[in-house]
Amino acid sequence: MVAVALAALDVTVVSTAMPTIVSELSGVAMYSWLVSIYLLATTTSTPLYGQLADNWGRKPILIFGILLFTAASLLCAQASTMTQLIVFRGIQGLGAGAIMPMTMTIIGDLFPVAERAKYQGIFGGVWGVSSIVGPALGAIILKFWNWHGIFLINLPVGLAALVLITKVYHEHNVSKHRYVDVWGALLMTIGVASLMLALERHSPIKGSEYWPIALSLGCFALLIPIEMKSRSPFLPIPMLKRRLIGVGYLVALFGGMVQFGSSSFMPLFVQGAMGGTPTSVGLTMAPVALGWPLGSYFSGKMIMKMGYKRVLAIGMGLGVVASSFLLMLNDATHLATIMSIVFFIGLSLGLTSTPIIIAIQNAVEWNQRGIATSLNMFSRTIGGVIGVAIMGSILNSRLSEYLNGSQVSNGHNAQEVINDLLDPAKRGGYPVELLHTVQHDLASALNLTYAIPLIASIIALILIVFAFPGGKVEKHQSPTEGTKP
Repeated sequence: MVAVALAALDVTVVSTAMPTIVSELSGVAMYSWLVSIYLLATTTSTPLYGQLADNWGRKPILIFGILLFTAASLLCAQASTMTQLIVFRGIQGLGAGAIMPMTMTIIGDLFPVAERAKYQGIFGGVWGVSSIVGPALGAIILKFWNWHGIFLINLPVGLAALVLITKVYHEHNVSKHRYVDVWGALLMTIGVASLMLALERHSPIKGSEYWPIALSLGCFALLIPIEMKSRSPFLPIPMLKRRLIGVGYLVALFGGMVQFGSSSFMPLFVQGAMGGTPTSVGLTMAPVALGWPLGSYFSGKMIMKMGYKRVLAIGMGLGVVASSFLLMLNDATHLATIMSIVFFIGLSLGLTSTPIIIAIQNAVEWNQRGIATSLNMFSRTIGGVIGVAIMGSILNSRLSEYLNGSQVSNGHNAQEVINDLLDPAKRGGYPVELLHTVQHDLASALNLTYAIPLIASIIALILIVFAFPGGKVEKHQSPTEGTKP
């Protein structure tokens, strides 16, 4: 629970501080990279950690992840440029890639399926409480200190998690020292990184910009045959062929687009387009932390009565409705309206993410649970990487188009105005009419990006209704579920 709190505090505090960081480091054009690099590092490392955990146990992998995450937090606090911060956030993401999957896998190890949903909900509640404290704490730190301090709060929490896990959590020795699929991990990392680079560009199909797409496709093309022949595959193809697991991962992927796509750009909307403050950003992001654990808790009770499919359909249907309201946001939208939308998105995520984790863990044996859980997290975060990258590309392209020829170009540098717009202390140096123009243009550009979460939620709902298997929970249970070495 402390490890979960560590990851949750970082995500929510950093989200609150993102506009301020971008303003001080003059990096609006690199905004999406600050989000994407963290997701990329988390995404590509997660399955490897899962495989290592199935070989050597969960505890050493979790300890390594916390150590790396905490050390990288200290580096982030020392960053003086946007480039430095992006690199250090990438290292931090490598640590985060072990924390959440291992905690979810440990829940699967400790509790049978009937209790697993309840404890997933409790852990979701820890995330929820941390997510409420995080934005408020971030706003206080920004008000009385500076953005560097938001990374330093990870140090005492990380230390507490290390001490507790080392002293209290005892795991049976499962060391097998089996083969680790390094080539599979390397190809996946390069493939995903190239894909993100291709998506980040304004127009990928332009001469020299072909290479990221070609490299990504080449890596994924090589990955499949290598994994099919591997003694201990990084990406177990036979497991992916099972409909519940394969479709479950696809639903998680599009769910990740909804999750990260809706949340990553909301602070920019509130503090930039609406002229808000870090405090209002924190208030806006808090409801997702209430909705998610509520959805997670009730989904656990519902799946035992209704089965996975119906609960997933209800949750994603709610996600479609909530995401559609994002398209209606503008610079005059009331803060309470945004908070309501964010709450229902959180409720939808809780109703969909928990049943998928439980379904996949319930369908595999103990020595596959680590990689199965990690691949679920991988699917969700790669969806976030793709969604954020596409939305960032749309934002940069449309914002440049909107600002071109407007008042901003008449005696003012557009990039400087956008950066200063995110800093409440600097806004007063510009004419009110100019600020309103820039706010409106930023809102219009962001509004268009929210089509991505809506499209993703619709595709996920179609997959659930037409491809995800139905029936009771017991129907999809592994014969050896719950047994340990």
